[in-house]
Amino acid sequence: MKDPDWPEGYGRRMLGEVGSTNAEGLRLARDLARPTWVFAARQLAGRARRGRVWSDPVGNFAASLVLRPAEAPGQAALRSFVSSLALHDALSAIVPGAALSVKWPNDVLLSGGKLAGILLEASSTASRMEHLVIGIGVNLAAVPPQVDGAVAPVDLRTQTGAEITPERFLYHLAAAYAAREAVFVAEGFAPIRAAWLDRAARLGQPIVARRMQGETHGIFETIDAEGHLVLSTPQGREAIPAADVFFSGGAA
Repeated sequence: MKDPDWPEGYGRRMLGEVGSTNAEGLRLARDLARPTWVFAARQLAGRARRGRVWSDPVGNFAASLVLRPAEAPGQAALRSFVSSLALHDALSAIVPGAALSVKWPNDVLLSGGKLAGILLEASSTASRMEHLVIGIGVNLAAVPPQVDGAVAPVDLRTQTGAEITPERFLYHLAAAYAAREAVFVAEGFAPIRAAWLDRAARLGQPIVARRMQGETHGIFETIDAEGHLVLSTPQGREAIPAADVFFSGGAA
């Protein structure tokens, strides 16, 4: 398998060991003149959504993309879908035919297990977003510890036999992301939304959206133009901007 060329217009910082690639990306952001990937061979204090810990065994992938979005914060945040599509693209190119899917709002699944996660963080002023940092972790070679209640993690090597180093995977992901980003900038969210829905896990099936104030049971109908999860419930359609999604059996 030939690795793709590095995408034009994107920089990269290749680091040995950091606490968090997202934290490092936020620290470096003001000095970066163009979109830049911050890669770490080892990430010691990775983080996930809602303050959770992201574990990175040796051989797994950890990197963050630092951007300076031109859009309003809500539109810029739709890059969680751009990122998950790019991950799906890169992984599909490495392992054609693999049973990959995307899980709202920002995970990639392989054969129903959690293969990759995405965390968006931003630096902003009162009026605008200054930088967006997209952190991405992929279980390429080893399964991290399972978080209670979450979808069981899987790794690419065990599930498919594919072996790829984190450094090589960065080239595949960076190229895939640049292609999806170009579509997002030129055409907006609509084509990203359509492509994401084509790959969505549990579309048309019962799921549970759990929030701090309670949970909503319903049929996963779609995502709307703002990226909100839309459920069909006995009380009618409900658009949910943020939640943890649980499938049958209780896994998030």
